[in-house]
Amino acid sequence: MRKLLAFTVTMALVAALAAYLVWTQERPVAHYLSDLRITLAVNEGQPAERGNLLGIQPELFPADYQSLERLHLKLSAYLQNARDLGLINPKTIVVLPEHIGTWLMLSGEKNELYQAAHLKDAMHWLSISNPLPFMRAWISATGDNRMDDAYLRMKAPAMAQDYQVLFGGLAKEFGVTLVAGSIALPNPTVSQGVLQVGHGALYNASLVFAADGLPLGQPQRQLYPIYDERGFIAPGDENTLSVVDTPAGRLGILVGSDSWYPDNYRKLNEQGAQLVAVPAFVTGRDTWDRPWRGFKSVSTPAEVSLKPEETSEGAAWRRLTLISQQPVSQATAGMSVFLRGQFWDLGSAGQSFLSSNGQVFADSDARGARLLNIWL
Repeated sequence: MRKLLAFTVTMALVAALAAYLVWTQERPVAHYLSDLRITLAVNEGQPAERGNLLGIQPELFPADYQSLERLHLKLSAYLQNARDLGLINPKTIVVLPEHIGTWLMLSGEKNELYQAAHLKDAMHWLSISNPLPFMRAWISATGDNRMDDAYLRMKAPAMAQDYQVLFGGLAKEFGVTLVAGSIALPNPTVSQGVLQVGHGALYNASLVFAADGLPLGQPQRQLYPIYDERGFIAPGDENTLSVVDTPAGRLGILVGSDSWYPDNYRKLNEQGAQLVAVPAFVTGRDTWDRPWRGFKSVSTPAEVSLKPEETSEGAAWRRLTLISQQPVSQATAGMSVFLRGQFWDLGSAGQSFLSSNGQVFADSDARGARLLNIWL
């Protein structure tokens, strides 16, 4: 009797395990209607032969990332709208927001993940739907926050490939230079024209694609990750700020609040940066209008006099981002572009803005997807 009971229990467990493994492989795609509209919010200057900086502040949701084709449809619709408005030419530099590539971790997942009410629930679905990759990633995690590290690490090779296919493809499709926001990957590098992942720490990095779809230079790693991400995102080398040549001029990238540090602009000046792109992301629904909480990293520049809660988050971004503010920055123009949309209960804030000759031109309305353009 005991042997029969043990055999029955064993078979039940085997059947349950087999059913679970089959379930993890199922990826039905739900029907989804996405809003492809985008508004031209800021358009400064007159068309000229020097080209333009074109910022795309998208409005994205988890379901936009269910497939690469779906995300391409939305972003290409934004770019086609810009083309129809006469804002696309061979010297156009398109700037996308921070972490637009990081959410590629959501690609090809179960409908339950996209339909979850909370970020914590969505990440739970991510881990139980990919048990073996998640376990391997958790074992190799290097950050203090092993769970968040593992969520990002578990699909890193596929994320890197999708990132290059999508954003390199968009750059080639529209014949532009494209600053592809940023993506969190373990030790990302470009080798023989291919974005590759390595071992070790995760970095929040931005890559620029030329009009032929190939990367320009190496990924620019964020130097000062915010406190909320320091448990799983490592800081880049403070001495490594690179500038790339584009048809519109020499371009420097500062990821997120790296743009708050005056010394970063001096390093770009030394390399002859004429333009600066800032992919950015601010979490929280009302954060932009709330009191600024101060520098979000371990380092506060001695020459910055702004005190926490002295002004709003949005005003602090516009004051601290020193694009084209002589003498600190010698760039002629620059742009800060924020990721918008709703990723479960995480929320997003930020209103994109651009700078030219010491003047700031800001979008006054954060609703819906936005285009910001400045002619050089």
